[in-house]
Amino acid sequence: VGILGGTGMVGQRFISLLENHPWFEVVAIAASPRSAGKTYEEAVGGRWKMQKAMPEAVKNIVVMNVNEVEKVASEVDFVFSAVDMSKEEIRAIEDAYAKTETPVVSNNSAHRWTPDVQKKRLGTKKGFVAVKPNCSIQSYAPALFALKEFGPKEVVATTYQAISGAGKTFKDWPEMVENIIPFIGGEEEKSEQEPLRLFGKVVDGKIEKATAPLITTQCIR
Repeated sequence: VGILGGTGMVGQRFISLLENHPWFEVVAIAASPRSAGKTYEEAVGGRWKMQKAMPEAVKNIVVMNVNEVEKVASEVDFVFSAVDMSKEEIRAIEDAYAKTETPVVSNNSAHRWTPDVQKKRLGTKKGFVAVKPNCSIQSYAPALFALKEFGPKEVVATTYQAISGAGKTFKDWPEMVENIIPFIGGEEEKSEQEPLRLFGKVVDGKIEKATAPLITTQCIR
């Protein structure tokens, strides 16, 4: 497998989780052009943010340019995506990898509201983009699904989210020590709407979100 955006915090988490994994071997790491050509250890430098040490198996992997799609795709069976770009750029590059017949498993939000993950839209045989939902909804969406048969109509949810969700640590965000941010831009809308998409149904090849329950959230960092 390959990691797109492997030098950032989420990319580092992928690499840490995949160390000695029984199914997956990290053979390619791609990042921005400024990191390309360096070993992974050189590219990350002093920015390794995981508590456990950088895996020995990835230290000497030469980082590739994430924009050289065909070159990266030729090295792997599929990729995990953690690229740090604008949403438009993320959608474009993840689709580009999928169109090389390389499945993309993404941690980014950019494709969460794409109508489908079908190969038909991309014109591929095995390439697709599958996206992980917003992390905060993982705390209450399963509970709501379990209550579905009782027809809950209104839900009020409050999430208290770790600074790691913003790709930060106390070391590089010292003003957050003993502090909170009572509003995270865009997070409340995502937390209210994404569960409805999970509870929706496929109509004419596209995901149609559910109309209930009405969810109101407050998201605090």
